[in-house]
Amino acid sequence: MELPILREEALKLLKSQNPEEFDLIHYLMSESVMREVAVKLGEDPDYYGMLGLLHDVDWTITKNNVATHLTKAPEILHKAGFDDEFIQIVLSHGYGFSELPELKNESRTQKIEFALAASETLTGLIYAYALMRGRKVSDMEVKGLKKKFKDKAFAAGCRRDIIEEIEKTDLTLDEFFSCAIAGIAKIKDEIGLS
Repeated sequence: MELPILREEALKLLKSQNPEEFDLIHYLMSESVMREVAVKLGEDPDYYGMLGLLHDVDWTITKNNVATHLTKAPEILHKAGFDDEFIQIVLSHGYGFSELPELKNESRTQKIEFALAASETLTGLIYAYALMRGRKVSDMEVKGLKKKFKDKAFAAGCRRDIIEEIEKTDLTLDEFFSCAIAGIAKIKDEIGLS
């Protein structure tokens, strides 16, 4: 799977929109989780990582009107040289959201779509748990993360049903949590965790 731009260029594209620090952290976390998931699934980590990095490519310019989120992404990604398949996978993480009128009636069908949606969603839960643990992710355990996952009051806005879609890729929740923790631990210094 050919990528039209390098990671550095993708980062430059995101930074050119002046994202808030937290948004950039989310992009980097999503990238790192997707890379680990790809390795576990025997897929291309660069391709999966790029999907994670750019999945919210239009968020900075659409977040003040959430209904327009992912409507600008196709144009931005086409301009950067990405093909229709890559763009469709990016859009798929918005499928089923009532807040996104153009995507609310769509459904994910491919492993790579389930992986992206679950990965980018899990980052919020891990980040919240890391903050609760004094910003520590390096010694985070699957057991502890699973406990927080089951506690619906913790990070209440986090869509657990989307995280559970990872099971449609043939990974278990435990395997997924392990991948995600490992991926995020690799970039902990870059995102202000320890």
